[in-house]
Amino acid sequence: MSQGTTTVIGAEDVRAALTVPAAIAAIQNALRNGLDPETDPARAAFPVDHGQLLLMPSHSHRYAGVKIATVAPGNPALGLPRIQGNYLLFDAETLSPLAVLDAAALTAIRTAAVSAAAADLLALPDAARLVVFGTGPQAHSHIEALRAIRPVRRVTVVGRDRDRLATFLEQYRDAGLTVEAGTPDAVEEADLVACCTTARTPLFDGASLPAHATVVAVGSHEPEAREVDDETVRRSTVVVEARGAALREAGDVILAVRSGALDPDSLVPLADLARGTAKPAPSRPRLFKSVGMAWEDLVVASVAHESLRHQADGGAGADLRPGTPQG
Repeated sequence: MSQGTTTVIGAEDVRAALTVPAAIAAIQNALRNGLDPETDPARAAFPVDHGQLLLMPSHSHRYAGVKIATVAPGNPALGLPRIQGNYLLFDAETLSPLAVLDAAALTAIRTAAVSAAAADLLALPDAARLVVFGTGPQAHSHIEALRAIRPVRRVTVVGRDRDRLATFLEQYRDAGLTVEAGTPDAVEEADLVACCTTARTPLFDGASLPAHATVVAVGSHEPEAREVDDETVRRSTVVVEARGAALREAGDVILAVRSGALDPDSLVPLADLARGTAKPAPSRPRLFKSVGMAWEDLVVASVAHESLRHQADGGAGADLRPGTPQG
């Protein structure tokens, strides 16, 4: 709905307007068309009594925007979302507000889309076996996003809470996909691994990771928290959204650099991968470590806004499938 000239886009409308393939393509195309993640402002994180308040601004030649989000670790126990907030989108030329979007729905799609955009450039074409750590919203989003770019047929889910795991699996009973519970050892047969947890220590033994596997780790943006161990990092081609952000916020990277398992100069920026100026070594696992950046929110918020505008105008919208050039 609209309030004056500002459109309010709730969670359901965000999900309806922003398809996963469109979000993946928008991320890839933004990087191919010259967007430089290294110029993005650093995330401002303010500690409050029961969590964090996050402020993430960004701008492009067409839009400016800012996400104001909260992270409340105790909320799931209260039946409330861990992440909440809003995204405010502006016209870049006039700085007039255009839309307010539900930030949790936007973040859920954006995070998985960024992972899939990277995995699309890293994973084997026939990757069919996915191992997911976690049973929260990002675990669901990553299954959907990774299925959009690879022929995933079997999913093993590793979760600590039996009840939450059972509820998670039940949602895939009629999905036409084999989804089962498993243990961390499942990575031994994985083509793709998605780490979508709040863990602060490694989830699996990196020595058991197949040489052809691709891992995406999205669980934290804290320097002292990690989901993968030094061995995973040491063995892998490590891809990040931006070197500056990774060395500032990604515990998986920072702790490995600190221990000597990773040379920071070896980090591969996602933009280089998207533009074809860097390629992963075929004999090594591939690790994409994401912390979430403001430019990503701006890109997908813009797509959601434009999709709804097209619908309101009776248009069919642009072709935003992965790999489709955009002007």
